[in-house]
Amino acid sequence: MSKRLSIFPLPGAVLFPGLQLPLHIFEPRYQSLVGDSLVRDRRIAMIQPQKPVDGSPLFQVGCIGRIGEIEAMDDGRYNLILEGEQRFRIIRELDVATSFRQVEADLLEEPEEEALAAVERAGFEMEARKFADNQGYSVDWDSVERLDDTSLINGVSQIAPFDPASKQALLEADNLAVRCELLIQLMQFYGRASGEEEITTLQ
Repeated sequence: MSKRLSIFPLPGAVLFPGLQLPLHIFEPRYQSLVGDSLVRDRRIAMIQPQKPVDGSPLFQVGCIGRIGEIEAMDDGRYNLILEGEQRFRIIRELDVATSFRQVEADLLEEPEEEALAAVERAGFEMEARKFADNQGYSVDWDSVERLDDTSLINGVSQIAPFDPASKQALLEADNLAVRCELLIQLMQFYGRASGEEEITTLQ
């Protein structure tokens, strides 16, 4: 079933179902987007543009978020938390009069209660520790071990310091096991590249 979605194209920002994304909204067109969303259904579709320029073509897959907490400021800006609900795939961009872009999209079915094999989870945690040490990150590993597989893999995919094309590949992965394997490959790739003067991206 296709659906009309108002989109917020933001390079490097991906949202996963079940996770949260904090946003600071300051551009007038996206202030309009939030205002429209609040009177309609409180939903905004996050998607990455293919290039960080205005009007750039969009990647095909994004994620709908529902506005949870929101703070409206006197000058029209907003601080808000988007709560990820469901991924979508763009069918076409619509010709609209609004200052913000809109698309027609198919909603993607999300797999239910996915879990990794014990060896997959162990392999991921081992690689994550190496990557965190290499990057100088401080991680509460006790808390990490208590996370369920989906929260762990999607959470790391959302916040990892990868280039936009890599983050997009993670978002588009068909299932949790595929996303986990790709995440391991990316951590290995970026872990090796971090010691070089110029980091090569996967674009």
